[in-house]
Amino acid sequence: MLKTKNPQAARTQAQIMRALAGRSAIVTGSTSGIGLGIAQALAGQGANVVLNGFGPADQIETLRTEMSREHDVEVLYSGADMSRADKIAEMIDVASHAFGQVDILVNNAGIQHVSPIETFPPEKWDAVLAINLSAAFHATRAVFTGMKQRRWGRIVNVASAHGLIASPFKSAYVAAKHGIVGLTKVIALEGAEFGVTCNAVCPGYVWTPLVEKQIDDQAKAHNISRDEVVRNVLLAQQPNKRFATIEEMGALVSFLCGPAAQSITGTALPVDGGWTAH
Repeated sequence: MLKTKNPQAARTQAQIMRALAGRSAIVTGSTSGIGLGIAQALAGQGANVVLNGFGPADQIETLRTEMSREHDVEVLYSGADMSRADKIAEMIDVASHAFGQVDILVNNAGIQHVSPIETFPPEKWDAVLAINLSAAFHATRAVFTGMKQRRWGRIVNVASAHGLIASPFKSAYVAAKHGIVGLTKVIALEGAEFGVTCNAVCPGYVWTPLVEKQIDDQAKAHNISRDEVVRNVLLAQQPNKRFATIEEMGALVSFLCGPAAQSITGTALPVDGGWTAH
């Protein structure tokens, strides 16, 4: 609870802490990991949120109700398949009817497949491009007109350090994330005169349950310690030798959606511990 002898200062501080009060957001791929951290941060700033992703129904319902109760906002869930344009459109229609409009769109959903290019399965290429790139186009297309008409909107695309540089065996992922950075710039230019910003964030390794599982799997596969996996395998390219956190990602995205970032658009912001500074 805020404590101050100055009521006006208290109101001002509360407004700063709830800078997105009354706004409505969709965060794709937000039932776990980075997306969940972003959804929590936006809800903490006062935004109503649509969660999207996969997982056990009871766990998702618990997550939804707890987020709503903790932040005193409305939280909905959509299980829309982000590889299908029609399901994306349905999700946005549901959000628009429930909240009146969609002010914030965070395109976070993504999948990965690792393989040499000569043996890369074409169906995996199609799936990675559909979810990591085309889904952002379809979702943006569906919300953009309304944002322009209201002369306010925030679109944040979760790219990757691989949207700025490449690694071997990740042809589809790198192509999609480079595409997301390019798409971000186009959206930013088209929305610039209408109060609609679009930015990409480009994380390196972020600490999530999926990364933790990778550590255990790599340690067993190579018969090395967890510390060796972290330092010499996963974080080999990150000079600061630490994982970013989902809380850091959430704080950055909520800043980009807030009033202080209204002149920041068309950027691709690395959150990679110096990886892309090489």
